[in-house]
Amino acid sequence: MKKVLAIVLCVALLATLGVSLVACNKAEPVAALICLHGDNSSYDKNFIDAFKAACEAKGLTEDQYTIVVDIPEEGNDCYEKAAQFADAGYKVVFADSFGHQANMIKAAKEFADVQFCHATGTGASLSLDADASNDTPANFHNAFASIYEGRYLAGVAAGLKLIEMYGEDITDAEATIGYVGAWPYAEVISGYTSYYLGVKSIVPNVTMKVKYTNSWYDEAAEKNAAIALINAGAKLVSGHADSMGVPTACKENNIPNVFYNGVSTEDTFVIASKINWQPYFEYMLDCAMNNKPIDKDWTGTLATNSVQITALGNAAAAGTQAKLDEVKAKLISGEIKVFDTANFTVKNAKADTSAFSKASYITMDENGKLLAYNADIIDAGDYVGETNAVENGIFTESSKRSAPYFDIIIDGITIIA
Repeated sequence: MKKVLAIVLCVALLATLGVSLVACNKAEPVAALICLHGDNSSYDKNFIDAFKAACEAKGLTEDQYTIVVDIPEEGNDCYEKAAQFADAGYKVVFADSFGHQANMIKAAKEFADVQFCHATGTGASLSLDADASNDTPANFHNAFASIYEGRYLAGVAAGLKLIEMYGEDITDAEATIGYVGAWPYAEVISGYTSYYLGVKSIVPNVTMKVKYTNSWYDEAAEKNAAIALINAGAKLVSGHADSMGVPTACKENNIPNVFYNGVSTEDTFVIASKINWQPYFEYMLDCAMNNKPIDKDWTGTLATNSVQITALGNAAAAGTQAKLDEVKAKLISGEIKVFDTANFTVKNAKADTSAFSKASYITMDENGKLLAYNADIIDAGDYVGETNAVENGIFTESSKRSAPYFDIIIDGITIIA
């Protein structure tokens, strides 16, 4: 009786104020974000900031969205969180790490009325294969962006810095750069190759040494790897890793640094590139809130503002912004293609024994120009390249699926132990 009376009083009061009855109830939950790490990781912070901004832009209140952090890739934690959100009535759940994918697919199969979205994954590619017996459910989606364009622009800035440091007649020793990579995966290889090609467009004789940490987030390992590269002759260091390890090593050794997913106030900071996830999150939220279909495999670009470069740091060379504006416009128009096979060779690719290089699928001419490459686009877990990714002299990165698949070690890049 008390409950009925309370409802009657609420209705009467709101009717007097001209407010809808919906306001009597707590707002329904809409979206949840599952993160591998917290704000201490530049990678996860990038997602967290974009998710909050998108929720605010779509008019969601703080009780309509939830963010959970430090959810490991191993075990069932991700599945359990995703299932809890589905049970609680959330319309869409997003996970930010590749290793979360299997658990997100598991949840999607169990909760058909909830949308499950995932960054950097390849599960949606199975829908390209009509014969796939393990096709992912319709309510599971992958998303990524053509970050290689941002990496290329960051490389242009790095090349201009080298010229400022050593002049137009830069020697081979002076044109040596370093790169700290997390893992020997396509996402990392595609990133450092596009960055290298950006530098090469300014400094044709540049060479790059790469050292892996075999971890997405290990500040000590990332700093030590950067120091090892500096000791090996690197005059500028960049990386694909999620802590401040590399920028700190550069600061302490007075070496210019190109960052990823973050900015630095240090005098050694040149520029950073990042994926801006806000456009995708707004699109995802709009679809979920209005019962519209979400793309199975979504790719953001420079044109959608999904790929960004930061403001220039204190170490950037004079004239850098004007050059970046010029190159960015040409990337958007298509005049510049990052993976134009005329701009690199793969003579030594067959010598690389990495499980991810798939060198046996390379076809090249007598000069080492890439003619064809069977990439593992449909990720059926067999590590077999089934799709030629080279069309009209261009490696078509991110056009056949959102997750990167360029995993060739091109000439000029050396992996060090």
